[in-house]
Parts: sequence; structure tokens; C-alpha cells
Amino acid sequence: MTSAIRRCSGVLVFLSVLCAIPHPTAADPTAPGFALRDLDGKTLRLSEYKGHPVVLDFWATWCQPCRASMPHLNAVQERFGPKGLVVIGVSVDDGGPQRVRSFADHLGIRFRLAMADERVLDQYGPIRSIPTTFFIDRKGQVVRRVVGYIDKETMEGFAQELFDR
Repeated sequence: MTSAIRRCSGVLVFLSVLCAIPHPTAADPTAPGFALRDLDGKTLRLSEYKGHPVVLDFWATWCQPCRASMPHLNAVQERFGPKGLVVIGVSVDDGGPQRVRSFADHLGIRFRLAMADERVLDQYGPIRSIPTTFFIDRKGQVVRRVVGYIDKETMEGFAQELFDR
């Protein structure tokens, strides 16, 4: 490994850790409301989950770190869903809902999926890298934004924090 690659790897690790530090999306940490189309064309509103902690993940089918995160998101939904947590995946794919559905079926994704629009990308962003995951508490406050892959143990720890608040 060249020293330049090692330096870049170190910077990426530092940035991943830095991005995991809790911070709001703006001066107001309230999660912006949205209405998006799910894969069946039905409207999915964040307001449907008022009073529930939410893990909101922006991702794409072509993104390798996003693919690697899908089983962890499934595990979080299975473990914390009975306590009221909701995982929502928001796809930024251009290929449309059929492509996303095929991908989701292949991977066995068991949480709600919707298609991003420019408005939600602006409200939560700018979203410049994916995956970007938001952890929203029961009060509707963004308590953590993570840019990049999150391993299973860390993902479950961040989800647990939503119940410890």
C-alpha cells in the first residue's frame, strides 16, 4: 500500500468518525417532514411515525457500502421494531421503483422503502454521499447523521441510543 493511499485511508476513517458525531441537520434539529412514493406508488409520510424512533437511510442499488448496510438495517428493524422503531430506506436510484423492488426482493429487505425526490434530498442535505443515515428520536429530533457504511454493532448501538434518550 502506498503512503498516499494510507494517508487517504486514514483521512476516510477520520471523516467517518467525524460524521458519526451527533449533530442536527441545521440550526433546528427537527427532522424535516416529507411525503414520498413507496415502491407501490403509495405515499409514505414521516408524520405517520410521529412518536416512533426512525432510522432514515439514503442509499442506492449501485452503491456497494449501501448494499453491505442492508442486512444491518434489516437486523435493526427486526430487533427494535417490536419496541416501535421504524427503518425507512430512501433510494436515490434513477432506475425507478421496479429496479429498486427487484433489488430489495433479491436481498430480502424487510423495511419500508421509498424513492427520493429533490425536495427530500435538499431538506436532509445536501446529500453528497451515500449511504447517509439519520437517527431520529421519538420527539422527531435528528440526534445523529452518519455518512458512510455503519457496521452492524455500531448501527444497533445507535438505534439503542434512540430508546435511551
